[in-house]
Amino acid sequence: MLPNKLSIIFVLTVSATLFGCGKTETQTASSGNTAELVVKIGASAPLTGPQAHIGKDNENGTRMAIEDANAKGVIIGGKKVRFELLSEDDQADGKTATIVAQKLVDAKVNGVIGHLNSGTTVPASRIYSDNGIPQISPSATSIAFTTQGFKTAFRVMTNDAQQGKVLGDYAVKKLSAKKIAVIDDRSIYGQGIADEFVKSAQANGAQIIAREYTTDKSVDFATVLTTIKSKQPDLIFYGGMDPQGSPMVKQLRGLGMKTQFMMGDGGYTPKFIENAGGAAEGAYASLPGMPLDIMPGGRDFATRYEAQFKQPIQLYAPFCYDAVNVMIAAMQKAGSAEPAKYLPELGKVVFDGVTAKIAFDEKGDLKGGAVTMYQVRQGKWQVVETIGGVAPVAK
Repeated sequence: MLPNKLSIIFVLTVSATLFGCGKTETQTASSGNTAELVVKIGASAPLTGPQAHIGKDNENGTRMAIEDANAKGVIIGGKKVRFELLSEDDQADGKTATIVAQKLVDAKVNGVIGHLNSGTTVPASRIYSDNGIPQISPSATSIAFTTQGFKTAFRVMTNDAQQGKVLGDYAVKKLSAKKIAVIDDRSIYGQGIADEFVKSAQANGAQIIAREYTTDKSVDFATVLTTIKSKQPDLIFYGGMDPQGSPMVKQLRGLGMKTQFMMGDGGYTPKFIENAGGAAEGAYASLPGMPLDIMPGGRDFATRYEAQFKQPIQLYAPFCYDAVNVMIAAMQKAGSAEPAKYLPELGKVVFDGVTAKIAFDEKGDLKGGAVTMYQVRQGKWQVVETIGGVAPVAK
């Protein structure tokens, strides 16, 4: 009996030893510095429909930043990171945006770059907030986005109050517009920037002689423009995006009106000029940030973008690029890509981006943002003047 007992004891001892060695080896392999960490970056913009050219531009800028980061071999918390892009089409529709937002949350993304439009960004922001997912919009300017009290909401461009003030000031002080007609598309973005423009223009002594409305799907503005024509405005301001801005200015010129035409950042695209043709000549638009040509790395970014995607930048690609890199900087500072761990660092980041020196205020708005005015001259957007742009101080 003794030999059998000894045999059993021996077998049990060996088994325990082998099991223990196996467990140690597994822990070492999983905790080694060579382990790769996969970080999912969600993105959302209209990839179909009238604004698809702008949405795809957003996706391209986001993709460039992720590919650059992967090429550099970013290290977070001692681990090499591989970033993955999860891109979704929100169709520039608020309801679709909330569905997309939940889809990205369910996919366990580490952060979100988006959405493009204010009308999609604002409703989606609650879902990201409820789930603790940091969200950086590269293009939503609605004041409401960052006044909801969501700690997860940030943007890398100026808001409607900042941009609308510059536009109103410029229209009155530089273009000598005394009688102004205002049209907006009733979207959160269009109405928001038009409201702020009106406040600024009136504060500078201008008279708003007409306030008209359309939609972000309209293409026929004959009735609205005919009504405005009879009032002989010095300037027409349109709050909306280029799919409506282009036919509007064409129809404006078709009615024989030589009135100055102005839009916010939604009009500053090559597509606006392409679709409006000669009618675009002389039109004004704004864009948050310094001109890309004078930003450190701006020209290089534009050259690389055009080489990779075989087309010029439409609008917000550089802002998307910056948004991704700001998010990565916060992850590196926190030593973690877990949303709960790097979110506190996101508000403290000071980052030299392609579009600006980026830092956020307590609401998540961009500090010290500049706004540049552009005019179509000889078939191209040309810089007229850059206003503001105070470099933020590191916290």
